[in-house]
Amino acid sequence: MMEDEEQTRIRDETKTNLVNLRRTVYLTIMSSVDYEEAGHKLLKIKLEPGQEKEVCIMLIECCSHEKSYLGYYGLLGQMLCMINKVHQENFEMCFVQHYSMIHRLETNKLRNVAKFFAHLLATDALPWHVLAYIRLTEEDTTSSSRIFIKILFQELSRHLGIRVLHKRLTDPRMHDDFESLFPRDNPKNTRFSINFFTCIGLGGITAKQRQYLKAGSNESRSGSDHKSRKRPRRC
Repeated sequence: MMEDEEQTRIRDETKTNLVNLRRTVYLTIMSSVDYEEAGHKLLKIKLEPGQEKEVCIMLIECCSHEKSYLGYYGLLGQMLCMINKVHQENFEMCFVQHYSMIHRLETNKLRNVAKFFAHLLATDALPWHVLAYIRLTEEDTTSSSRIFIKILFQELSRHLGIRVLHKRLTDPRMHDDFESLFPRDNPKNTRFSINFFTCIGLGGITAKQRQYLKAGSNESRSGSDHKSRKRPRRC
């Protein structure tokens, strides 16, 4: 009985501490004059091991509730990632979690979150291998996730320019990480990816996919022609 009461007390204290931490982080983010002031204040907060993620969660939460995206949040997230790799790792986990539950977000929140992560990617505050978690096929996406991907890549194009974006996405060292964005497992998925990026004004980054599709089509046609030229077998 005593042990149960002690465990309940510890759980209650832990929950209270977590609520207080989130409140402190929220007030720090919302009351600071600029992102640098907010960043320095956040870094001074004494955190228990594992609590760093709460800072990242609250930052994204505050960002998502704005009527329109504010660059302040992207700059603050970038600063935290650059100073402490733990924050970078936590933002990566947040990216995966938010994408997996993106259908739960209202369109405005979805837009703000996509722009926030686009800023982190464009400034290399977040490693680009996080894009491996996105599988761009008709079956693996929903209307919400397509909106998220659309905004994410349009923002990356705005930050970097289409040429730099294309160069980053065709980096041979990152081929495995981007394979799910530009699938080549079957023509249907390849066409879907090409059509998606073309529809959002970024058809230029699908050049390699188009070449792949064209090569496959030529091989298929060549095989058909070869078969048609074969002499009929004699009985």
